[in-house]
Amino acid sequence: MLVDPNHPFFRPLWVRILCVAFPFGWAMFEMGTGNVFWAILFGAAGAVLFNALILRGPDDR
Repeated sequence: MLVDPNHPFFRPLWVRILCVAFPFGWAMFEMGTGNVFWAILFGAAGAVLFNALILRGPDDR
């Protein structure tokens, strides 16, 4: 996996949400300025982070 959701940095929920929201927000910005390539790239990064940090999340310890 590219991102380790069990790393202590990702323990707080607000950090995980911010790490997912930033790439999606940047993708919207890039789409608004007409840069489709970068919008797709940041959208894909946001999707990977969403899968790793929100859907799967850290293990319960």
